[in-house]
Amino acid sequence: MEIIVLGAGAIGSLYGAKLVAENDVTLIGRAEHVGAINTRGLRIEGVESRVVPVRAATAIEKIGSNALILLTTKVTDGAVALAPIAPLVGEDTTILCLQNGLGSERIARAAVGDRAPVLRGITQFGAIFESPGVIQFMAPGYTLIEQHERSDRIARTFSDAGLDCRVSANIAADVWHKLVINCVVNPITAILGCEVGGIANPQLDPLKQLVIDECVAVAATQGVTFEVDFMREISEVFRPSRNLASMLQDLRRGHPTEIDYLNGAVATLGPRHGIECPVNDALTKIIKALEAASLVPEKMLEPQPA
Repeated sequence: MEIIVLGAGAIGSLYGAKLVAENDVTLIGRAEHVGAINTRGLRIEGVESRVVPVRAATAIEKIGSNALILLTTKVTDGAVALAPIAPLVGEDTTILCLQNGLGSERIARAAVGDRAPVLRGITQFGAIFESPGVIQFMAPGYTLIEQHERSDRIARTFSDAGLDCRVSANIAADVWHKLVINCVVNPITAILGCEVGGIANPQLDPLKQLVIDECVAVAATQGVTFEVDFMREISEVFRPSRNLASMLQDLRRGHPTEIDYLNGAVATLGPRHGIECPVNDALTKIIKALEAASLVPEKMLEPQPA
């Protein structure tokens, strides 16, 4: 399968590295990352340690038949990333949004119109962008994609590459499930400046429960209900994690976060249905303040090259 990874940061590069053995893969990313990959290969460290030869570019001018566009940009960058390739996609192209938060697939559909089907996906893999050409593979996981006539082929391709891909019976519920967890883990560990495993600290339980309660109440207005103990799941799954939440990585690099599509989306949607979300709103405002470079504590910033 021809696979174009649009937005080859940590997760996109990891997926590309795993898929390239049996597929025609091109990573589309930032110039420094692309240059390093084309010169030395993509280095994977952490759970796996290897150097992967894979094609990388800053843009693409042609898309073959039956290609898969794997969109792994931040939600905030999705429309800009898709704009140059929108005229190149056709009915046989599939765009898979492997992104966080609410509404990423709607943004992608608006960008490409009716030229190609846009599917929603979820990844549970963890990775950190270490430096140009190098990523840290922090946590194995699985992939979910929504049901579509093309989904089975994509799932087989991903699973054959070690990406454990399943076709979801209810992608809306799966998106909300991950959203609830992200609304807890991302902003709280980002504000604390700690590893993801820090979220298991029982001193944080009252705050975590408030976030969960608001998210679950808003999800119910969308027809999504849960029989899940989110507190227990978050503690058990993330306690051993040495990963850094993507939100903390963004803050440390001075990049915009996805807070508007996580807690911000919940805080916006809730009041439309009569549900106030003061805790999610407060976390959103704190993260937005931290996005201002002058307010990010110096110890949180990554060292800049000389």
